[in-house]
Amino acid sequence: MSLEVGDKAPDFTLPADGGGTISLKALKGKPVALYFYPKDDTPGCTTEACAFRDQLPDFAKVKAQVIGISRDSVASHDKFKKKFKLPFPLASDEDGKICQAYGVWAEKSMYGKKYMGIQRSTFLIDGKGVVRNVWRKVKVDGHADAVLAAAEALK
Repeated sequence: MSLEVGDKAPDFTLPADGGGTISLKALKGKPVALYFYPKDDTPGCTTEACAFRDQLPDFAKVKAQVIGISRDSVASHDKFKKKFKLPFPLASDEDGKICQAYGVWAEKSMYGKKYMGIQRSTFLIDGKGVVRNVWRKVKVDGHADAVLAAAEALK
């Protein structure tokens, strides 16, 4: 399945860092920058998370919520958040159902070996739950800026 601009974003309720849960439905009325990333505390994922962290005051100005999702455990998210002072929720999709619903679980290749993993992707969802922007195979540099610009344009 591939989610496109104009589609209704699949709802979810996932365990999140700090022992809580997060659901898309609970954020209705607010834009959500939902980003999927492969693994906590790896170079690209850390750079991406820190870029969203540094831009968070600007996301707050447009009342947009940033949420990161990977298949890492909540315990892994807790360590990652603490180490890099990430002030937004990280959700754990350990069974991969939400990754599949958003179409980010894909075949990847490294050093000639093929394997399944999360394709770095971001979805900007408006306050009504509709996907307004999709970024797939994200290049980390400048990505948080692009998502912020799109969130500002939703006003």
